[in-house]
Amino acid sequence: MPVSPLSVCITLGTRPEAIKLAPVIRAFLAQPDMHTQVLLTGQHREMVQQVMDLFALSADADLEIMQPGQTLTDITQGCLEGLGQLWQEKPPQLVIVQGDTTTAFAAALAAFYQQIPIGHVEAGLRTDNLFNPYPEEANRRLISQIAQLHFAPTTLAVENLRRSDVTGEIHLTGNTVIDALLTVAEQKPACPIPGLDWQKHRVLLATVHRRENWGEPLQDILTSFSQILEQFPDTALLLPMHRNPTVREPIQKALGNHPRVFLTEPLDYAQLVGAIQHCYLLLTDSGGLQEEAPSLGKPVLVLRETTERPEAIAAGTAKLVGTDPAAVTKAAGELLSQPQAYEQMANAINPFGDGTASQKIIEIVRNYFQH
Repeated sequence: MPVSPLSVCITLGTRPEAIKLAPVIRAFLAQPDMHTQVLLTGQHREMVQQVMDLFALSADADLEIMQPGQTLTDITQGCLEGLGQLWQEKPPQLVIVQGDTTTAFAAALAAFYQQIPIGHVEAGLRTDNLFNPYPEEANRRLISQIAQLHFAPTTLAVENLRRSDVTGEIHLTGNTVIDALLTVAEQKPACPIPGLDWQKHRVLLATVHRRENWGEPLQDILTSFSQILEQFPDTALLLPMHRNPTVREPIQKALGNHPRVFLTEPLDYAQLVGAIQHCYLLLTDSGGLQEEAPSLGKPVLVLRETTERPEAIAAGTAKLVGTDPAAVTKAAGELLSQPQAYEQMANAINPFGDGTASQKIIEIVRNYFQH
């Protein structure tokens, strides 16, 4: 009797999930003994499609839940209803989710309601502050309690999961984002920005979008950007803006007329990798960039009060600077004026893996179902 292929459903809804799951999807699709479906919730639309196109991936289904002004409740409800209906009709044997988005949480809960095992990519990140980052810290903790397979990116993440008393199997895999990054970086992608001369200026690459930085913290961050540009006339700032008007409008108002500030639409992933390769340093509240930039030898200043990636801080590849203008300007100034400080961060070893996480996940899944 021939053995039926193992049916796996990989579910995602946002660009970070798409980037980190792309190498996993490609690895699963290459397995002849597995039948892999890719399901989009539609939490983000264009930004996810860019990544799917870059990695030559297509979705088997799309819930298309995205709507103007959507709330966390809207996203959760749309995912639960859509996925519940799909999986009730044809349940996979394993649902894989990534990280800590509302899509990941809702997909894990929908799988749990259908009693389908859950594999959690990038499991075990913690700040130990339930509301910072919000809602991500709660999302990842909740997923941990119902997942059967935890794919932890670092030894600290493994420890966090053990401390949380999770019931599923815990496996150290490295972070899949490094798999994605190295695949794209090999192609040496360009990042042409009209008016920006990468040779003339030391380019600071910045991203700000996190919910906990909305309002006054964002204003403080923008003030610090202006101060850095004023202190260092040989610098320019490249700031791809999030599509959310709550973030875009203050950025445009504060920096839109500065001659050395380049505000763009979100870069596609290849352009982003090119920008990391060509920039001098990064200022960001993004989680993923804390993992990616060190692989390309670029220091990261983290514009947050907490980080669920303390490994980067401990390794010296990133520095947690908060949002206070004086602190941000001081930290950036040290890297821009002290070559030794810059080299120390640029040459620190990335703690997030070596690009083989996806293959490790395949073997763990195969072993789990052979027991």
